[in-house]
Amino acid sequence: MSKVSKHPSIVMPSVDEDKAITAAAKSDSDAQPLTPTQLKAMVPLKAVRGRPKSENPKQLVSVRYSREVIEYFKSTGEGWQSRMDGVLLQYVARHSRRA
Repeated sequence: MSKVSKHPSIVMPSVDEDKAITAAAKSDSDAQPLTPTQLKAMVPLKAVRGRPKSENPKQLVSVRYSREVIEYFKSTGEGWQSRMDGVLLQYVARHSRRA
């Protein structure tokens, strides 16, 4: 059985080692510390990744439709759920004007 620990310990550098590491990093012209302006402009990667947040997010619901309706919309190809939503939006627009 292997003697490698599942939880390796982290050994922090001593104060002198930390000073030497910091001095070496500052002497490297390609690795200069960030300026306060650069640090202030930084945002978490999580905030910039993925799809932008919608101003009008759709709501997840469970609805039962007849087999014919589902088969028809699925037969129209990819994006069938958005097309279905569009048809329902048109219905709402037409019927809400009457009220």
